[in-house]
Amino acid sequence: MSGPAPGYPSAIPVGVDATRASIARVYDAALNGKDNFEVDRLVLDQVRAVAPGVAELAWANRDFLIRVCRFLAKEAGIDQYLDLGSGLPTTENTHQVVQRVKPDSTVVYVDNDPMVLAHAHALLVGSPNTSIVTADIFRPFEVLKHPEVRDELDFTRPLAMFQIGTLHHYPSDDAAALMRTYIDALPPGSYVAIAHFYDPEADEYSELARKMEEKFVHSPMGSGRFRTRAQIQALFGDLQMIDPGLVLCDDWWPDGPRLSPLNAVRHCIVGGVGFKR
Repeated sequence: MSGPAPGYPSAIPVGVDATRASIARVYDAALNGKDNFEVDRLVLDQVRAVAPGVAELAWANRDFLIRVCRFLAKEAGIDQYLDLGSGLPTTENTHQVVQRVKPDSTVVYVDNDPMVLAHAHALLVGSPNTSIVTADIFRPFEVLKHPEVRDELDFTRPLAMFQIGTLHHYPSDDAAALMRTYIDALPPGSYVAIAHFYDPEADEYSELARKMEEKFVHSPMGSGRFRTRAQIQALFGDLQMIDPGLVLCDDWWPDGPRLSPLNAVRHCIVGGVGFKR
């Protein structure tokens, strides 16, 4: 272990294990961030052996998040957000995007990674209506009963909940049951956005997805499951899918015409938004 990535402060936040890969830090490394360590970059290096463009997964995920935020704030009029697994990026976070459209929007981030928490507390200084809560996003009742979540968000009014780039790190086969617990707790009129690593099954990108999964799961991070369309669709339960449904992240209301073909890796991550009647 050679220490922090270039540019990162020498002081490591309390509780951070710099010898073990972190999901948030691997994601940060893929986005060319500086809040990561050698062990995190090793994960990407291992996956690059079978998918040179692996970082495109993070960029597709990030771009999807930004477009979803704009849609929900501008078109759907949502003014409160529960962002599960907030990660480390320093720009164009959920609160920055939605509060440009609706300045009075409330955003609650949830994470339990010590570096994410330290990073977020520094980032959110002076950010009104925005907070981060320490909880395990894969324990729904821990999140839903958290006093700050209940204090900051009004569960009698519609809100948006994000599981963007998170559930593929939930190894169990009962991910749909986990999501059902969250969805049941949301008031009518709410929205749920999910982005997830994807195995296209029948097409030529399925082999690539399986190779990436093998590398992710057996890397120092230890997770990164590529589920099928049916498995990912099941995460939305009975929600009404917003057009165009569950599609490649890049195909969910892109910002303009596509002038060049997608990198093969971008065919292995999908996203969608569901509406609770």
